[in-house]
Amino acid sequence: MEICSNSVASAIEAEKGGATRVEFCQNLENGGTTPSFGQLQLARKLVNIGIHVLIRPRGGDFLYTEEEVLEMIADIQLCKELGMDGVVIGILNADGYVDKVNTERLVDVARPMHVTFHRAFDRVANPFQALEDVIELGIDRILTSGLQNAAVTGVPLLKQLIEQANGRIVIMPGAGVEASNIVHILQETGAVAIHSSAKEQHVSKMNFSQMQVKGMDEPQWMSSKEKVHQMVDLLKSL
Repeated sequence: MEICSNSVASAIEAEKGGATRVEFCQNLENGGTTPSFGQLQLARKLVNIGIHVLIRPRGGDFLYTEEEVLEMIADIQLCKELGMDGVVIGILNADGYVDKVNTERLVDVARPMHVTFHRAFDRVANPFQALEDVIELGIDRILTSGLQNAAVTGVPLLKQLIEQANGRIVIMPGAGVEASNIVHILQETGAVAIHSSAKEQHVSKMNFSQMQVKGMDEPQWMSSKEKVHQMVDLLKSL
């Protein structure tokens, strides 16, 4: 049970709820980006379960410049120095196929940490070829919704990918996973790992509000230990 946690506080909540590990990121509003040095350092100090760090320099697509690749390499090296358990990466070519050259550069720097290929997989032109490319690169796991907005609607493709992988790599469903569908997704796909943000909205606690200035007081999202615990209990019943 992996929980996508967008802050140190969220990662702590995920651990309290019984998560196996966290995918640690920030800026979920843009799909998640790499956390700051301070967040990484503090999370490693306070969180005892596995921490797999999202390596993504910006929101938007997964076609990166050389400078962005070098930035990701530097972030991976930092994660290794801080004792993180793994990193979560994904690079595509302009044609929608896996950028094997640059992905291999990141994998080489990351080892011996665990490596996951993230939901860049859900933007590929051919998921069956992409699966073989990622396996060829020696990556440990793929996080995917089955090329849908939510994993529950991607179940048919997820099942096909798991069958094609045949134990060579872990296919981990993610996106929109919650207590109402987690058992269905696992049972229908045969997946052995699953990913959820288990998030809830927290409104601003500011008493004073500058009504003349728009924004900068938006609600924040945080992992909920109660939601995590509810899903973990469901998994125990399987």
